[in-house]
Amino acid sequence: MKDEEDDNIIPNDDENNQDENQIDDNQNGDDDEIIDVDAKQFEGQHFYENQEEEGEDVITKVTGMYKDWFLDYASYVILERAVPAIEDGFKPVQRRIMHSLKELDDGRYNKVANVVGHTMQYHPHGDASIGDAMVQIGQKDLLIDCQGNWGNILTGDGAAASRYIEARLSKFALEVLYSPKITDWGVSYDGRRAEPNNLPVKFPLLLAQGAEGIAVGLSTKVLPHNFNELIDASIKILKGKPFTLYPDFMTQGIADVSNYNDGMRGGRVRVRAKISQLDKNTLVITQIPFSTNTSSLIDSILKANEKGKIKIKKIEDNTAADVEILIHLFPGVSPDKTIDALFAFTACETSVAPLGCVIEDNKPLFIGVSQMLKISTERTVDLLRQELEIQLEELKNKWHFSTLEKIFIREEMYIDFKLYGDRESLYKYLYDRFEPFKKSFVRDINDDDLQRLTQIPMIRITRFDSDKADDLIAKLEDEMKEVEYNLEHLTDFAIAYFTKLKEKYGKGRERQTELRVFDNVEATKVVLRNTKLYVNREEGFVGTSLKKDEYVGDCSDIDDVIVFLRDGTLMITKVDAKTFIGKDIIHAAVFDKNDKRTIYNMMYRDGKSGPSYIKRFNVTGVTRDKAYDLTNGTNGSQVVYFSHNPNGEAEVVTILLRQVGTIKKLKFDIDFANLAIKGRGSKGNLVTKYPIKKIELKEKGISTLLPRKVWFDDTVKRLNVDARGELLGEFKPSDKILVISQSGKLKVIIPELSTHFDEDMIVLEKWKPKKPISAIYYDGEKERYFLKRFLVENEGKEESFITDHPNSQLEIVSTDYRPVAQLVFAKVKGVQKDDLHIDVEDFIAVKGFKALGNQLTTDKLKQVNLLDPLPYEEPVEEVPERPEISEDDPVETELDDDGQIGLVLE
Repeated sequence: MKDEEDDNIIPNDDENNQDENQIDDNQNGDDDEIIDVDAKQFEGQHFYENQEEEGEDVITKVTGMYKDWFLDYASYVILERAVPAIEDGFKPVQRRIMHSLKELDDGRYNKVANVVGHTMQYHPHGDASIGDAMVQIGQKDLLIDCQGNWGNILTGDGAAASRYIEARLSKFALEVLYSPKITDWGVSYDGRRAEPNNLPVKFPLLLAQGAEGIAVGLSTKVLPHNFNELIDASIKILKGKPFTLYPDFMTQGIADVSNYNDGMRGGRVRVRAKISQLDKNTLVITQIPFSTNTSSLIDSILKANEKGKIKIKKIEDNTAADVEILIHLFPGVSPDKTIDALFAFTACETSVAPLGCVIEDNKPLFIGVSQMLKISTERTVDLLRQELEIQLEELKNKWHFSTLEKIFIREEMYIDFKLYGDRESLYKYLYDRFEPFKKSFVRDINDDDLQRLTQIPMIRITRFDSDKADDLIAKLEDEMKEVEYNLEHLTDFAIAYFTKLKEKYGKGRERQTELRVFDNVEATKVVLRNTKLYVNREEGFVGTSLKKDEYVGDCSDIDDVIVFLRDGTLMITKVDAKTFIGKDIIHAAVFDKNDKRTIYNMMYRDGKSGPSYIKRFNVTGVTRDKAYDLTNGTNGSQVVYFSHNPNGEAEVVTILLRQVGTIKKLKFDIDFANLAIKGRGSKGNLVTKYPIKKIELKEKGISTLLPRKVWFDDTVKRLNVDARGELLGEFKPSDKILVISQSGKLKVIIPELSTHFDEDMIVLEKWKPKKPISAIYYDGEKERYFLKRFLVENEGKEESFITDHPNSQLEIVSTDYRPVAQLVFAKVKGVQKDDLHIDVEDFIAVKGFKALGNQLTTDKLKQVNLLDPLPYEEPVEEVPERPEISEDDPVETELDDDGQIGLVLE
């Protein structure tokens, strides 16, 4: 969004034309052209303008005039065009549009072109800016009742021409925007008409609609907020209670407002599209982020696909009244990883920086949304007070004249009118006649009152009904008491006013944007590895252009590569076309800096003929392009054995020594599992002081790491290993997770941290293959409740365990060994049957996955509940005792008689 007006238009055309003509006359020139002078360009040179004043020449520097004019222009743009006023939340063009709509209002629709033309009486700029501003107001669906094609904020389509679309004020606008008797009026730019300086808006309109504008030297960006939440917060302010405000967008989406900062400078709101998995090869976007539309969103996805960041087959845009963008994936492409990649590389996630800037007393004011709401609420209370005071004064005047009229007719003062030939004597007569009743009036009688009395028609006097007059006076007195009570209890009256607004207009204005804390998507983990990495081991090069050399693996252009050299050097560098690391490369791979489970097993010779050492280590925090020495630093050191193990595996190797001297034992085994995992800079443990002839792999290793603990964070609906949320358990490489949804679908998956979970997920736990699952469901075809007990049969497939009828629905599901269900029966013909408790294990045996199950009852059920399960001793799972990743666990070594290693773990 940008400012509704053209920044190149000079304010107040008539006044500026007058000033320009005056300048031309004083310059004594024939040309009418106005020359713009850049003060910096001509700084130091002398440019003057000669003026005659009382016979003397006055010299004025053009540079000074330039500075003054620019300051005037900047002030005008800030105050009169780009930044909204705190009083009513409108920019001038918006205020003039709403004023014109009120002047034209007759209950029927008006052509927008007609409204634009009427607004030009007040607005000193062109029709285009007025039309654009009016369309923006109309699209917010609050103040203007629109008819015709007003565009679509979801697709980005523009509105039809102003001659084709129509508008009128909404009922809400008529109620909260206008009150002529308390409006602060000013004069239009040409002095011909009166226009409101501020509209008496009795609602936090600025926060409801939001505002955005770029002025000279500053800008503003107030995000829109929810209608009902603003009213609730205003009521809390009046009651002295704390409140919080968060934005709400018409495009819906999901927002992370943890860094909103009350809408002030420095805050930031992250907004995401709502993406779900339609099937294994299709994703669907049903909500889009604020500040985007379906066209820009699709363009960003296509660009990411062209750059190789993501891999998609095609996109379909089925958006109409609601957003529906289908993203078709190639077979084998992970939907979960693609969703994360969409957040990382496309406009499916955007970041919005709010900036609360408003105009107060003709000056910019930087405040947060909480303070804006407080100011708006206080102003609403003041406006209500003014309206009540005016209403009370009008009621008093009505009561005053009604009482005067009643006395005037009852006392038959009109009969003696013919005795007085002039106004002065007549008024003196009336003043005298009213003197006995003077104390009963709310104010003194004046000439205007008497004039109205003398103008009462005789037919009204003859038909005067004293009882009706008394009833009217009594009614006015009751109304005055009510208004006086409201003035005395102004806060309660304001609370009732806001409550009435919510009841009347709040329906259908519920929150549209879901608030949720996002986890950070790491681009390196979700980027599509769209290129291949190669290595030339002998010459020491790695890169994506070495297609004739050894293939390492797939990578992306934002990945890092880790390289180990034969001399014990380690280096990590950015993936590039061709990078020289060093000759004699022994291992190269794509590097993940957060991977603590990949363990490197290594033996090296210290120096050219020194002893050999063994070590296990992991690589995490390093500096890119810095060489690290993994040996003891002795010149001529060399790696004699190396392996990398993604899950901390520890193999058994056989050491063969050269025949030197009187060595008795030339062959022995070493198990890497007996070594602790230390830092990359550790020296390691002595293997032997004799030269090694050969090292052979005797036995492949198993993981020496403890099972990994996995948690589920319900706030962001993601798995993590950072102890956030609920602990699901300790997972070995072969362990999986059981996921059950309310729709009756079940799947068993690998616990990958990138996995997305549906909103209707009801069970998420570590899967135990021999643990039965119990479910009670309603069969739509048979119209009966069934209970079934089964085991998962197909691990890698999502299946439904209830019938496929549209009316079938899951009631309860349990993964307990011995669950207990409660059946609550519906009352039939006044008879209430007692609740029934069912021992599921006793009721039905474990059957096949597709089995229908046993029918529970033929009676009509009101509710099915799951009670506490019966006691059951679950078999204890044995966890192997393996050393965790550590840099501090000491390992001592002992040498036998032949100088060979004997490992002793402390």
